[in-house]
Amino acid sequence: MRLRRALPWGMAVLALALAALLAVLILTPLPPSPRGPEPGRSLFWAHCAGCHGADGRGRTWRTRLLFLRPGDLTRSEMATLSDQYLRDLIRQGGSSYGKPGMPAFGFELTEAEVDALVRYLRVLPRAPRDVG
Repeated sequence: MRLRRALPWGMAVLALALAALLAVLILTPLPPSPRGPEPGRSLFWAHCAGCHGADGRGRTWRTRLLFLRPGDLTRSEMATLSDQYLRDLIRQGGSSYGKPGMPAFGFELTEAEVDALVRYLRVLPRAPRDVG
C-alpha cells in the first residue's frame, strides 16, 4: 500500500528532474566561435547556433529535444529568399511567416548587425538538393 502512495510522488520528482535537466541543456550557451571575429559569424554563434547548430543545418542533439525543429539554413531554397525577407524574419520572428519557433531579435540587434547576419547566412555552405 505504501508503494502505491509513493509511486505518484516518485514519478513527479522524476519528471521535475528531467524538466530541469532539459532546461539546463537547452539554455546553456554554446562556446564562442573558434573561427574568427567576422561580425556575421560572431552574431550567428551568439544568436542562431543554439538552435540552428554550428553548421546551420538545425540537426544537433539539442534540437532533437525541441518540439518545433529549427529550419535548415543550408538548404538550397535559402538562395531564393530575398535579403529583405531574411531581415524581416530575424527582426520580427517567425510567427508572421509560419515559423512559430523562430524568436524575434529586433530589439536585440541593430540594423547593421541584422545586415551582417544576413550576409553570413548567404555564405553558409549549401546542402545538395534532395533528388528523388
